[in-house]
Amino acid sequence: MTFGIPWALLALLVLPVLVWVYRSAWRRARAGRESLARTGLRPAGDAASGRGQHGAPALLLASLALLIVASAAPASTLTITKPEGTVMLAFDVSNSMLAEDVKPHRLTAAKAAAKAFIAKQPASVRIGLVAFSDTGIVTQPPSDDPVMVSQAVDRMTARGGTSLGSGIFAALQAISGGKLQADPETLAKDPDSIDIGYYGSGRIVLLSDGQDSSRVDPLAMARLASVAGVRIDTVGLGTAQGASVTINGVTQQTQLDSRRLTDIADATNGAYHEASDAAGLTAIYQNIKLTDTSRRELTGLAPYFMIAGLLLAAAAAGVSLARTGRVISA
Repeated sequence: MTFGIPWALLALLVLPVLVWVYRSAWRRARAGRESLARTGLRPAGDAASGRGQHGAPALLLASLALLIVASAAPASTLTITKPEGTVMLAFDVSNSMLAEDVKPHRLTAAKAAAKAFIAKQPASVRIGLVAFSDTGIVTQPPSDDPVMVSQAVDRMTARGGTSLGSGIFAALQAISGGKLQADPETLAKDPDSIDIGYYGSGRIVLLSDGQDSSRVDPLAMARLASVAGVRIDTVGLGTAQGASVTINGVTQQTQLDSRRLTDIADATNGAYHEASDAAGLTAIYQNIKLTDTSRRELTGLAPYFMIAGLLLAAAAAGVSLARTGRVISA
């Protein structure tokens, strides 16, 4: 244990003085009681003497000792386990995400659940945002500012088709710090031979209905993520029955392709989750488990000593009240 203000511990030298003062006062009080007893009188408060009479003062003295130690800013190196890493939320913002088989529609429900997830993450988890339709764009680089990330979620709007591979590519680009130099189509041809480094604490949460309209192979991009140690959890938005969407006077039918999303997750040892309603989507976010990292950190212990000291002081007052009817009595 170390102390930030070690000279504050000099106050502990007062404790033996207080013990001496207390014992002197107690001996004088006992002598007075014995003197009265020889005259046949019984001192008022004599019931306070006897077994346990020193309990309250002892607790009070221990309380003072703990509070003095707390004032010296004690600290110790402890092993702390907490979720840590980078999470990229990759949102499908294609026109099919306006389908209303998830109320009020797929994209709005996904945004609401994502914001709840963002708000619950500790500062040790950096969260970024990718919006993908025909291409993938990093709309918010990884950040520990939940307000900034939530604002980026609010700005997303639906447009265009769907390129799952481009969404994964953009998320990997953000996690790797821009180490993917080639375009996603070139990378998809031979992903196993490409070394972008290892990012075991990186995670991609891919939200989509799974319908893909791009030449970029999403499974090849998932294998690239796996080589980099990045796990992809996929969230299927929609239902197998699907719904129709009308864009610029053109109506199209769209339904959930759970098989494709499951294959993407399996390629990275991730998990596939299906959300057919907004409540189910919120529950999925609550069950996404991030990587726990253990590390040794210098941790301040002053609050714990202070709480223990105050509890002992309260116990001293309680013991004294129970025995004598006064807050503190010898």
